[in-house]
Amino acid sequence: MAHFEIQNLSFSYAAARDKKALDNVNLAVNRGEYVVLCGKSGSGKTTLLRHLKTVLTPHGKRSGRILLDGVPLEDVSPRDQAAKVGYVMQNPDDQIVTDKVWHELAFGLESLGCDQKTMRSRVAEMACYFGIQDWFHRDVANLSGGQKQLLNLASIMAMQPEVLILDEPTSQLDPIAASDFLNTVRKINLELGTTVILTEHRLEDIFPYADRAVVMDQGRILADDTPRRIGKLLFAEKNDMFSAMPTPVRLFCGVGGEGECPLTVREGRNWLSGAFPETPEVTALPAEPPAEEIADPALSLKELWFRYEKDSPDVLRGVSAEVPAGSLFAIVGGNGAGKSTTLKAICGICRPYRGKIRIFGKPAEKYKSGELFHNCLAMLPQDPKSLFVKKTVREELAEMTGDREQIAQVAAECEIEHLLDSHPYDLSGGEQQRAALAKVLLTQPRLLLLDEPTKGIDCFFKEKLAGILSKLKRQGMTIVMVSHDVEFCAQYADLVSMFFDGQILTTDTPRRFFGANSFYTTAANRMSRHIFQNAVTAADVAELYRINQEAET
Repeated sequence: MAHFEIQNLSFSYAAARDKKALDNVNLAVNRGEYVVLCGKSGSGKTTLLRHLKTVLTPHGKRSGRILLDGVPLEDVSPRDQAAKVGYVMQNPDDQIVTDKVWHELAFGLESLGCDQKTMRSRVAEMACYFGIQDWFHRDVANLSGGQKQLLNLASIMAMQPEVLILDEPTSQLDPIAASDFLNTVRKINLELGTTVILTEHRLEDIFPYADRAVVMDQGRILADDTPRRIGKLLFAEKNDMFSAMPTPVRLFCGVGGEGECPLTVREGRNWLSGAFPETPEVTALPAEPPAEEIADPALSLKELWFRYEKDSPDVLRGVSAEVPAGSLFAIVGGNGAGKSTTLKAICGICRPYRGKIRIFGKPAEKYKSGELFHNCLAMLPQDPKSLFVKKTVREELAEMTGDREQIAQVAAECEIEHLLDSHPYDLSGGEQQRAALAKVLLTQPRLLLLDEPTKGIDCFFKEKLAGILSKLKRQGMTIVMVSHDVEFCAQYADLVSMFFDGQILTTDTPRRFFGANSFYTTAANRMSRHIFQNAVTAADVAELYRINQEAET
């Protein structure tokens, strides 16, 4: 018997009854399976997952039915659903309800009515299993994004669910924390037999270990097969979703590889070793160093020090950087390092107690009230919902300007024309990010600060976003981007900085920066570094592969 069985499920949101968010979906998930849902933003992945738990089911018109262990889901009591089905949301702050870590671990068990002895035993077990005993008594507010998401997972697993549902759980995590989190999920699936249903835009760490991959588009299921077959199927059909596949899959199919398609970096490395048993003729691409001096930086930070409370440790510990005008300057680093705080300091939200900030050569404190944010500086925060105050996306954009032509142009650039009459909170995470970007761009800034702009968006809009940012750069805009998306930074940034221990340690061009790192780098670099140098994107590796293959022939 299937653990979850979805039969002819169709659904339309109340605000858009003429458009189906889910269209005749049929899917069975067997006990103990690891199933990954993938598809473009707005394809229906989150909507489908929210139907698997009655308390999270969105409001709208629905037909079809869902069975849990053969029983209609609506006939399963809320208590049994809470005990059997665990759900980890995209934003960890949406799920945390208490003030202390240990309170959060115990909250679900208290809700189920567990006795004190059982509760203490399970809380202790989860704290040890997830390695969070060192911050067991800390305030939740003081945790990083990665720690909060791990706490959410531990709190859910303390209730010993049979099914674990995760909706974009690593969207706010740095690459290393994301990999650790997903390894923990895999461990739960393998060791505890917990059924895992997961949506994720980062497929590098998931595809190799999933039993099945389900591809969705416009509310329908396009394909349902093993991950290895899915990649080849999408490539053969020239489906857009192929560009979302892991780097080894895209490289292998893109250059016409023969044999079994590699899924992991290790398999990709072995495939390249077989393709080049001898050292190839061309082993590196040019990697120019950055300019030693910047004549007129758009942004200059000098020795910034900041702490949130008088007696708390410093978050910023001497941050210094110069950002060339008209460039895309990316800042990467672990969760809680101080990257977002730096952006807030530039905006004046956080006031450093030491150091200087100059924006277009003028000290930040010299800008008059409101002058800084009028055709000068704008920031897209990490949580796009913090920008939404109206009932429709159209009203959100109209709040920024009365120019309908300008609104239509920005809406078209961000591909949100079809969302203008929707409530911002009814959008998917990726759609919210695009709507928030459109709202920010309407202020026509010369310096744009982006905090995790690719969070929750699919690879298709990432390409669109890169095009938008490139166009803005050509128009003279300077962009500072904090991101965990190393693949995006490697492909599109002009300069990349590493943030660690409250300061910027190093700044370099993408090929030199990621080419020198062992862990904080791209899958393409890890896969090819034993043969090629400075190849940090799939396009770099493909280019070197073709150059050397042509040289041999």
